[in-house]
Amino acid sequence: MRAVDSNLQAHLDTGATTLATCWRITRRDGLVLGFTDHDRALTFDGTMFLPDTGAVGSALSSSADLAADNTEIEGALSTSALSGDDLAAGRYDSAEVEIFRVNWAAPAQRLLLKKGVIGEVKREGEAFRAELRGLSHALEQPVGRVYQRLCDVNVGSAKCGVDLEQAAFKTSGAVTALRDAQSFAASGFSSFEDGWFAHGLLTWTSGANAGLKAHVKTQTQSGVISLWLPAGAAIDIGDAFTVTAGCDKRFDTCRSKFSNASNFRGFPFMPGNDFAVSYPLKGEKNTGGKLK
Repeated sequence: MRAVDSNLQAHLDTGATTLATCWRITRRDGLVLGFTDHDRALTFDGTMFLPDTGAVGSALSSSADLAADNTEIEGALSTSALSGDDLAAGRYDSAEVEIFRVNWAAPAQRLLLKKGVIGEVKREGEAFRAELRGLSHALEQPVGRVYQRLCDVNVGSAKCGVDLEQAAFKTSGAVTALRDAQSFAASGFSSFEDGWFAHGLLTWTSGANAGLKAHVKTQTQSGVISLWLPAGAAIDIGDAFTVTAGCDKRFDTCRSKFSNASNFRGFPFMPGNDFAVSYPLKGEKNTGGKLK
């Protein structure tokens, strides 16, 4: 059972309360922001909770089982508190959220109601709506190995073992021409064949997207790059980046492109649906699977 501060409990028992809700968001880059549905800023635990966004939350729900508890927070976008560009760029993806019920007349009297992370974020004009996922949502994520033909780890990870810092698997470049919101021409690819960096990871090192990462959809030797999703902010000529080689997780790619077949983490020879529905045909070598 959740313990309630005695002073807060005494305040609740009066029947005439001065309560507000506060949300503290900690992004993965360490930035901490505070919001409240009160009409004045509140401060506690070193965080100032601002009313600028007009943030409001839906009803909180919890269950005794392991189902993920979801709720929402919605409010207005502002350049000083929570910008639409940062939302679009994914800077709030998986950010940690703490929800407090606070006596705004005495902020030391408060109760932590819920902790979770930000899930899906939607922008509706000059407003935003963010899904808050309870901590139990992590139990829904796959853990351990997956029995499948494709590799189940990311290229360059410790289990993969490929060093993506090698010159053969990494290059730097800059945007030389714009095509649309998620494709552009760039320098730095003349010594690499078409598709070498497809499925790779591009990291912006300058420009409005500096520090953000994007997944490469296609790449040509002439330097035409297409991303799976538009960049968070507008791409501009001269924006610099680094990009590492991608892997489609097939055994042939692991063996021929990375010379890493010994670390392949898939099961390329597992039977598929075609084997399950197969039957003997006249003229074939119906040996029952024997090699002879």
